[in-house]
Amino acid sequence: MKAMIENSILNRFPSAMELGYLHSGTKRIWEAFCEARDPADRSGYQRVLKKIQQLLWMLGEFWETSISARLITASGRLPNNVARNSLIVSQIRRIPFHRWFLMLFALYLPIEYALRDVLGLTAIASIWEELLIAAGVLLVLRRGMRVGNNSFARGNMLEASILLFMAIGLLLMMLNRPFPAVALAGYRAQVQYMVWFFLILRLLEDRKDAAALYGAFAMTVLLLSFHGIYQYIVGVEIPASWVSQTEMGVRTRVFSLTGSPNVFGSLIVMAAPMLAAMMYYCKATKWKIASFFAVGAACLCILFTFSRGAWVGLIVAVILFALYVDKRLLLLMTTAMAGILIAVPSITSRLTYLFTTDYVEASAIGGRALRWQVGRDLLMENSPWIGFGLGRFGGAVAMNNQLLDETETFQYFYMDNYYLKTLVEMGYVGLIFFLLVIAVFLVSGMKAIHRSGTGYSIRKGQDALIRNIGNPKLLTVGIFSGLAGVLTHCFFENIFEEPYMMAYFWGLAALMAFLGFYAKGSSASTGAHRGAS
Repeated sequence: MKAMIENSILNRFPSAMELGYLHSGTKRIWEAFCEARDPADRSGYQRVLKKIQQLLWMLGEFWETSISARLITASGRLPNNVARNSLIVSQIRRIPFHRWFLMLFALYLPIEYALRDVLGLTAIASIWEELLIAAGVLLVLRRGMRVGNNSFARGNMLEASILLFMAIGLLLMMLNRPFPAVALAGYRAQVQYMVWFFLILRLLEDRKDAAALYGAFAMTVLLLSFHGIYQYIVGVEIPASWVSQTEMGVRTRVFSLTGSPNVFGSLIVMAAPMLAAMMYYCKATKWKIASFFAVGAACLCILFTFSRGAWVGLIVAVILFALYVDKRLLLLMTTAMAGILIAVPSITSRLTYLFTTDYVEASAIGGRALRWQVGRDLLMENSPWIGFGLGRFGGAVAMNNQLLDETETFQYFYMDNYYLKTLVEMGYVGLIFFLLVIAVFLVSGMKAIHRSGTGYSIRKGQDALIRNIGNPKLLTVGIFSGLAGVLTHCFFENIFEEPYMMAYFWGLAALMAFLGFYAKGSSASTGAHRGAS
């Protein structure tokens, strides 16, 4: 069996392609591109960041010599002496405060759920995200005031493209705001949580910080996956609208704390490649085995979400991960998919339903086809270039502020396509600049993967599970693959309508950029800052 697999076309073709690429001009061109300095490193934006960094250092020096700082230092001596004699407090204090903050960010969804649904603290739940962002800003500024800490000057093309999109969104909001309050809410929903990219990138200091954020997020989603499996076992009750009449074999769809199987599936898509990366990265056999079962649990749970969009996103994530790490996974994925389709009729029926006339009719009456057509009609009613208006149709803000009268031919609903929702609200101008952000993200991710692995020597001929032990490239690949899978899922759902999904996405994108360009050992981290994208 092993010999048959090794000699199969699925195994030999990728190996032949890889061998040809290693000696190709394409490889040399790509490596030169990845090693080139980021255009943002020589831009006015970078110069502004450096001036702000110098200003922060001046403020830091002034603060350290001030009377207020001396009083605070003196008042903290007694608590410090007490902390040294407390085992628990001393252990907590061994972890820097900013690292606790990073792990707190990884618990974004559980905290949101606890405040809103468990404790019922509606007032706090409505503002805690803004308070967390404000705390992050203060922490970034405080750390930037330390002389020698130049984390604030980490300018790059991805960050610049996000800022450009924010500026374009603000301009469109000012040009097209028949209802100013709704437009402002729509703009906030579109860009607020992108701020996490700026914050996380500047809070990460070393690989211990990166490991804390990476591990805390992966463990959070793994625990949620176990909860999802439990929901499937007990057959948690779900709304009848989550399955059609032709899919009655689907007895339940799991959603854990998210309240939506589609969003939960996307969250697993984000984390599953990160868990898989640990299987290759860890040296100890016990951790490799633990990672293997963790990946199995996540994949099993995503099946129980019965989210077709999430399945497509996972396929994209697995393909990317396999191409970078271990091409045998392509054969494994193909075999697993065939086995699932044969052994699990409920999954097979849910997939085959897409190709039936019943699905076409349902989609045209109240499904995605109707929603997308209504969105296109509204776009053309106003101006296709500047859109129907932020917050006016296709997302959560519009659903909460239904300003137009519903008729037999018009109803409010989610667009179930984040790109189309952006097009309807922001027009072609907004969509173009949003796609620019996505394009820069994809290029930046591939460059980060290349750079994060340049300081690691790989012995040829070794198995992928052995030769990648300790290679930080694996962690970067895991993040990039998962985020690319989420972007794919956005074609079928408004994934970024959930604040924690957008926060997680851009926070992990910052972690990816840090591993590729700023962590010790990456090709861009030695010496003076050489730029990153």
